[in-house]
Amino acid sequence: MAITVVDYNAGNLTSVMNALKYIGADAKVSRDPDEIAKATRLIFPGVGAAASAMETLTKTGIGEAIKAVVKAGNPVLGICIGCQIILEESEEDGGVKTLGLIPGRAVRFKDEPGLKIPHMGWNQVNFTREHPIMKGIRSGCDFYYVHSYYPQVPAEYSFAETTYGTQTFTGLLGKDNLIASQFHQEKSGEVGLAMLKNFCDWKI
Repeated sequence: MAITVVDYNAGNLTSVMNALKYIGADAKVSRDPDEIAKATRLIFPGVGAAASAMETLTKTGIGEAIKAVVKAGNPVLGICIGCQIILEESEEDGGVKTLGLIPGRAVRFKDEPGLKIPHMGWNQVNFTREHPIMKGIRSGCDFYYVHSYYPQVPAEYSFAETTYGTQTFTGLLGKDNLIASQFHQEKSGEVGLAMLKNFCDWKI
């Protein structure tokens, strides 16, 4: 069955689709909430601000469609803003209620001397727990990040951590059939492609 990639005007669809094509995955882009709700495997990518993302997800019904796929028990992958939107809320834009699929909130990096925000570029990802999406990938590999906010979740939902400046944050989180990365798998070279392939092969 084809992987459905959600289009909600939040960017980076082309790079995600190119990465999926490269690994030989059958994938399609959809902005139809009825079609998305029936997805057997879903990727929820995106870059941008939480408020505009939630406005689009609410107006179009895509937010409820994503919830339906999660409730059905089918594999769902969030990337970047997709990783933050699945939490309960975001500090961004003065505070935004998000989808509430995993306990937690997106918080902004604290200012530090010499620390550039957004966090942009390659950084080490250290696995803290095992997950099928990590198969064949060693802990400590570098993945590509572009973000000013990061997910803050209870320890039981965190699968990997990254440190930026003096701040350590969750880079990979999940619950049951839902997994999400703050880093961009589609821009992370061979290790990113390997993780996408693992998601495509993930049996629930």
